[in-house]
Amino acid sequence: MKRYDLIIVGAGPSGLSAAIEAAKRGLQVVVFDENERPGGQLFKQIHKFFGSKEHKAKIRGFNIGKQLLEEATELGVEVRLNATVIGMYMEKEITVKREGEIEHYKGDAIIVATGAAENMVNFKGWTLPGVIGAGAAQTMMNMHGIKPGEKVLMLGTGNVGLVVSFQLLQCGCEVVALADAAPRIGGYGVHAAKVSRTGVPFYLSHTIKEVEGTDHVTGVTIAEVDSKFQFIAGTEKHFDVDTVCVAVGLSPMSQLLKMAGCKMEDNPKRGGQVPIVDEYGETSIPGVFVAGDVSGIEEASSAMIEGRIAGVAASEYLGYIDEKELTEEFEKNEATLDGLRQGMFAPKNRRKLIEKTEEGCEISTNLLKYGFVADNEIERYPGVTRKAGIHPVMECTQNIPCNPCQDACPKGCIKIGEKITSLPAVDETAQCIGCGMCVASCSGQAIFLVDETYEDEYASITLPYEFLPLPEKGEKGIALGRDGKFVCEAEVVDIKSVKAFDHTNLLTIKIPKEFVMKARFYKAK
Repeated sequence: MKRYDLIIVGAGPSGLSAAIEAAKRGLQVVVFDENERPGGQLFKQIHKFFGSKEHKAKIRGFNIGKQLLEEATELGVEVRLNATVIGMYMEKEITVKREGEIEHYKGDAIIVATGAAENMVNFKGWTLPGVIGAGAAQTMMNMHGIKPGEKVLMLGTGNVGLVVSFQLLQCGCEVVALADAAPRIGGYGVHAAKVSRTGVPFYLSHTIKEVEGTDHVTGVTIAEVDSKFQFIAGTEKHFDVDTVCVAVGLSPMSQLLKMAGCKMEDNPKRGGQVPIVDEYGETSIPGVFVAGDVSGIEEASSAMIEGRIAGVAASEYLGYIDEKELTEEFEKNEATLDGLRQGMFAPKNRRKLIEKTEEGCEISTNLLKYGFVADNEIERYPGVTRKAGIHPVMECTQNIPCNPCQDACPKGCIKIGEKITSLPAVDETAQCIGCGMCVASCSGQAIFLVDETYEDEYASITLPYEFLPLPEKGEKGIALGRDGKFVCEAEVVDIKSVKAFDHTNLLTIKIPKEFVMKARFYKAK
């Protein structure tokens, strides 16, 4: 039996963050993970993160994973892969299945960062090949380069369903629709909007009635449900698909903690069976800590901060730092974590219908039901302005924790204010130079550069564009609106792809001036 100062179960964002903090303070750390690659969900996440600089905002998930892994390796952390922890016992002992053998380890402290597993729902045909979790689809696309299917229906409109739907489109799949039994979209509006403007329809208060096929999926029927989630006769809608993706939430993988004898509770707000912990993530067993989704479902940004807190707390528990340093580090990280837990999607607001933003703007009911802000609603938000010359139009309409656009503008044209959740606004005293850094930095792809004085009868719009192949200058296609429907003819007048944009290309199209506040996506003919 080999002994370590600290054993960490799970090499995802929280586990690696915990390992880094502990190793910095001199602990001998080993991390076990059942997968063949470290990084957990990060290496599947090709989108840019929300938050601010300290949350690694505007950095793509897989790059964050690389950064964490490199830092942990440099600090001497041992990361053991293809190693499944199959047992955890009260004396901080674990058994690990690795290369067909069972190994035995003991830690002076343990941090469990096992994450969460995808939920599934039962419907007729749910076991057919072609019915997969959204996370599985993401793994196929972003880690193995495999296209999950040709025509896909997504069930679920939380952030996972929205993000994966957009990535399916990037992969070349046709997403026929998103359906959700809930009466309103559950994820960020900016995620829904970037899917909607490609032309994908949303069906809220709808769920799957039946998936058709014999040895694989050939079609799916959805139907509307009432307030008690019962099917409404005559509302069926059929789609020819070969794949159905399911994104209906996650459940903490807390089995090891229960096995070890930690006190548990069934907490729906945190995702299910979770351990009872203190502010540092310590369970009822002294020296056993948790971090990330295993203690409650949140975003990866929150998981990294929880990992830092647990790593520092384990260091204090083992005597490597004093209580003063623990308190200082905790307060710093807790303040950062608190910033991510504000706004419309804060834990305290779950399942609540927020009717107005912090600024007093009415929330778009169209966005919540159909996935896009209606044309007659958009100009009520502070980031949507009209003026002569080139300037940013920020269609950020919900209070979410994100502010990289403010830092990205070299001329200070964008202001958010002290609260990270405030809606962005244009500083009328600053002069936009059209560099496009705000467009490229926006994690929600919700910023556009508009020039209504581009030519006598034409305006230009610079759009974020992350599809291949890239259009060419001079190409003529069509502009789609926020609802994904035809707006007007469009001509590509410029395409910029530079390293600073991190693979978000800036596509500038020329359109008739009267459509400048409607056109929001370009499609080749």
